Amino acid sequence: MNDRAPGVSSNDLSSSGVRPPSGSSTSIAALVGHLQAGEPRRITTWKEFDKDTPMADEEKRAAESGGARSPYLADAVSGWFANGGGTCWIVGAGQDGSIAGYEAALASLDPEVNIVITPDLWEGGDDGAMIARVIARHCAAAPTRMALLHTAKDADAAALPKRLGLNEEEAQYTTVYHPWLSVSGTSRGETRLIPPTGHVAGTWARTDAEHGVHQVPTRVALRGRTRLQRRLTAAEQGALNHMGVNCLRAFPGQGTLIWGARTLSQDSDWRYLHVRRLANHLTESISSETRWAAFERNDERLRATVRATVTSFLTSKWRTGALLGKTPEDSFHVICDDSNNPPETAQGSLSIHVGFAALRPAELISISIVIAHRPPAE
Repeated sequence: MNDRAPGVSSNDLSSSGVRPPSGSSTSIAALVGHLQAGEPRRITTWKEFDKDTPMADEEKRAAESGGARSPYLADAVSGWFANGGGTCWIVGAGQDGSIAGYEAALASLDPEVNIVITPDLWEGGDDGAMIARVIARHCAAAPTRMALLHTAKDADAAALPKRLGLNEEEAQYTTVYHPWLSVSGTSRGETRLIPPTGHVAGTWARTDAEHGVHQVPTRVALRGRTRLQRRLTAAEQGALNHMGVNCLRAFPGQGTLIWGARTLSQDSDWRYLHVRRLANHLTESISSETRWAAFERNDERLRATVRATVTSFLTSKWRTGALLGKTPEDSFHVICDDSNNPPETAQGSLSIHVGFAALRPAELISISIVIAHRPPAE
């Protein structure tokens, strides 16, 4: 698969007069750490975390002493902002890092969150793989979130996918990175190992801002003075990539690069990270901008308006190169008519079926959006 989608020329299309969805955000992260549970905190800069968040002081003491319960959150936040991340949420899962704590933290997330990062995943009292399954299950149920996980520091990376034991749906919303990073982490100038996920998530955000969520976030250099816990050979990287584990690699003069963009899915439609994230973006954008339809009578007039709205939005995505094909007809289709809104269900929900080309023109991947319908009283 090519890492870059081909450019698509923009032809003038007749306007439907319908305002298309503007598009949802794609890279707002929640960083969940082993901190005292409380109200999630929304921040937009490292300075807010460093100066105004009590959690930061706990993290600083952790880095100095090496005995902290949440030793990696500050590093993840720093990596997030250094690599291009913007808005994020700081969320405590409790200092013991229990499954119950993570479940409560996930339940508290703001709806705007797209990416879930858990830098302390392997540091709690409960099994990290069990917690990872909880996170994957949560993201699959959202389903406009990605679980951005990392391997344990000294564990066998190749064994992780099997250890997690995710079903296919959960695997679609989960991505794993390996190995850890080596950074200067104390006032004494000593190096320490940290998970790569904050840095990786920041590059996602940067790639989204510069190119769009449809761009494959691979072969992108991490910012900051980072080294790898260990260098991987091409053979090691190839074997891990086949299993869905994304590697970080270092090359002379290029720094540390993300060298893979896979989910843990084995489904050919959903194994690529940019396809899943693009689908999430389309689903969230269309759902958000057609909620008004829930309060209208579900008849052909409504469905025609919804089709026009969604078609206008997808056409705008095609024009940017997010959808592949020489024409809109090659790039997507929209179904919202009697075929997927039969009379027996039309008064309870409005169904929108979308096919979009993210890998090859005319080869459409399907998503469905269902809007709970509350029509006006007669």
